[in-house]
Amino acid sequence: MYDFAIIGGGIVGLSTAMALGKRYPNAKILVLEKESKWAFHQTGNNSGVIHSGIYYKPGSFKAKFCRDGSRSMVEFCQEHDIAHEVCGKVIVATDEQELPRLENLYKRGLENGLEVKRISAEEVKEIEPHVTCVAGIRVYSTGIANYKQVCLKYAELIAKLGGELRLNTKVEKISRSGKNQVLETNNGTFETRFVINCAGLHSDRLAKLAQVNPQAKIVPFRGEYYELTPEKRYLVKTLIYPVPNPDFPFLGVHFTKMIDGSVHAGPNAVLSLKREGYKKTDFDLRDFAEVMTYPGFWKLAAKHADEGIQEIIRSFSKAAFTRSLQKLIPEVRSEDLVPCHAGVRAQALMNDGKLVDDFLIVQDQNSVHVCNAPSPAATSSLEIGKAIVAQIPEQSHLLTAAVN
Repeated sequence: MYDFAIIGGGIVGLSTAMALGKRYPNAKILVLEKESKWAFHQTGNNSGVIHSGIYYKPGSFKAKFCRDGSRSMVEFCQEHDIAHEVCGKVIVATDEQELPRLENLYKRGLENGLEVKRISAEEVKEIEPHVTCVAGIRVYSTGIANYKQVCLKYAELIAKLGGELRLNTKVEKISRSGKNQVLETNNGTFETRFVINCAGLHSDRLAKLAQVNPQAKIVPFRGEYYELTPEKRYLVKTLIYPVPNPDFPFLGVHFTKMIDGSVHAGPNAVLSLKREGYKKTDFDLRDFAEVMTYPGFWKLAAKHADEGIQEIIRSFSKAAFTRSLQKLIPEVRSEDLVPCHAGVRAQALMNDGKLVDDFLIVQDQNSVHVCNAPSPAATSSLEIGKAIVAQIPEQSHLLTAAVN
């Protein structure tokens, strides 16, 4: 019998297990991950950015968790000697029409309590000599980190706290046994008093297995990247972002200096035909059919048809992808770019076609379901874990774990 079972060994599941171990030192904690290693999906394929929180609506979970998380993540990396760098970033307007949106973003950064600065095109050049723009914002707290190393350290600390970690263990059925829940897996059956679902790309399905309706469906979007050839890495010093379209959920193609010194360019954002579809050719009939028969997807597609078409074009045309990057750095040429990894974003979408634009955490009697935790979840992971655990003491039958 376990006190807590966490489903999903990505960065949110592991941070939650670690926070539980600290809050309830005598509790029996179990982490189940269906893959053969931790951080296999969203966490292991993201851009490695420690986000500042500038983009998110003031007062939202994303804004608060990201702002606080950027600090706690840097402190965690410092404490455990994990590769990271607080290098800052620039967000630039490439034409006059983008200036009002840039100003709104600057004000939002101030509202979110961030250190941000308006900078001229000349000042942008001092930071990023190869960027062409009309104005920019400097965001000081943005950084980069190796999130795979972070997750391995989380797992190590969970084990030291007495937690049990199981890889290659897929939850296939959830049922009740009195007040407890029974998790049937391909690798045994486990009974627990409390379930925390951090299953990312499959979080909505796990919620339904537990008889919980998340009021949203996960729609997978693949983000495809190119990498600058080593001899062209000099073109990028830190991180360079365009001004995003506030009505579109993605940030636009940008340049990211990675912790290993490489420079990634992207991502675009296209519908993935498989929830774990990292290649253009990946296809799963169930995943595809669920999206195609979901009214919310068609409402979203109709609203963002123009942007969606441009994303698809960039996916299949390297020349189009290159042109998007040239708006930021005109010197970039197609031959300077080589394909690299893709990631898949687990984006929750409601039936009315609205994207869930904040972290979605659904609480039931003896379970919590994290049903929307795309970027900036890695940055925010320590804060998300603490926030989930803060809800659990209200469950009186679990309080004994903290005092026994």
